[in-house]
Amino acid sequence: MSVQSQIAAARESGAAKYVAPFAIFLLFLAIGPNLPLGPAWEGALRVGVMAVVCRICWPREIEFRPALPFGSIAVGAAVFAIWIAPDALIPGYRSNILFSNSLLGHMHSSLSQAALRDPWVLAWRTARAVVIVPIVEELFWRGWLMRWLINPDFQRVPLGAYSSFSFWVTAVLFASEHGPYWDVGLAAGIVYNLWMIRSKSVASCILMHAVTNGVLCAYVIATAQWQYWQ
Repeated sequence: MSVQSQIAAARESGAAKYVAPFAIFLLFLAIGPNLPLGPAWEGALRVGVMAVVCRICWPREIEFRPALPFGSIAVGAAVFAIWIAPDALIPGYRSNILFSNSLLGHMHSSLSQAALRDPWVLAWRTARAVVIVPIVEELFWRGWLMRWLINPDFQRVPLGAYSSFSFWVTAVLFASEHGPYWDVGLAAGIVYNLWMIRSKSVASCILMHAVTNGVLCAYVIATAQWQYWQ
C-alpha cells in the first residue's frame, strides 16, 4: 500500500483525528528551537497552534466530559508521586547508566537559564504541559493506539477494551517517549492504561494526565527541579 493510500485509509477510518495532533506536536518539538523567536513567543505560538489543532481534530464521537472526574484527579495525583519518588528517595538514582546514557539522553532542562527566569516562558511551558500534552497524548495513546493494536478498524473497538498485547505495547512505547525517565514513564503508562480500561473515557484520562502534569509543573517551579522539563 502506498503512503498516499495509507493516509487516505487513515482519514476514512477517522484515525487522523487521533494521530494528527500528536504528529504536529512532535513536529513542533523538532523545529521549535530553530524558529526565529524567543522562548516566550515560541511557547505562545506552540500552545496557540496546538490548541487550534486539538479543537479542529477533536473526534465527535468522544465525550469531552470526564466519566470519573474525582477518581481521575486522585489517580493523576498518585502518578505524580510515582514520578518523583525514585529521585526523592534515592539520591543519585537517575545518574545510573540505565537512565543516563547516549541512547536515552541525560537529565537536563531544554530551557536555558535565562528562559527559566522568565515568568512568561514558565507560564507557556506550564500551559503546554497541562492543557495541550494531555489532549494530544491521550487521544493518540489510549484513544487510538490501544484500540488500533486490537483491530486496525479501531472504531469497532470500544474505548477501554483490553488485550495484553495492546496494553503492554502502548505502555512500553509511552515509556520510551520519556527518555531517562523511562522507568516512571512505564509505571505511568501502566496506570494510565488501567484507568482507561476502568473509566472507558478519553476525557477522564485527559483530566488524570493534566493533574499529573499540573502538580509536576508546580513542583518543578517551586523546587527548581528543572531536569523534569526535558
